[in-house]
Amino acid sequence: MLIREYQLSDEASLIALWERCQLTRPWNDPRKDIARKLNGQPDWLLVGLVDDKVVASVMAGYDGHRGWINYLAVDPACRRQGLGRLLMEDVERRLLAMGCPKINLQVRVDNPQAIGFYESIGYAQDAVVSFGKRLIPD
Repeated sequence: MLIREYQLSDEASLIALWERCQLTRPWNDPRKDIARKLNGQPDWLLVGLVDDKVVASVMAGYDGHRGWINYLAVDPACRRQGLGRLLMEDVERRLLAMGCPKINLQVRVDNPQAIGFYESIGYAQDAVVSFGKRLIPD
């Protein structure tokens, strides 16, 4: 798999991937999420290509305190081949190079497959409660 930064021509393929992976939600417009990322740390939106087809993605960020992972996706037809692990290793290297001491991410409680994946690559649940407040409705 080739890992590279997102390009504008990837938009339709990336959104289709997120939809196949059931990552999109009615209250989050994926086009707006991409546009927002491109306005801040655009080089941290990565896609994974196999035969020039977008089959994986990850959106990462670093705020100077913690690294964050969003939209980790691997096409269901390409799972169990180590592609998600490769993307996470790439992002972890990037964050470590920035001096990031810890990575945070959120997984929906109804997604045991994702929870198992993150546990298998060394992540553990933190004893925290996640809060959110929408500032801009999509």
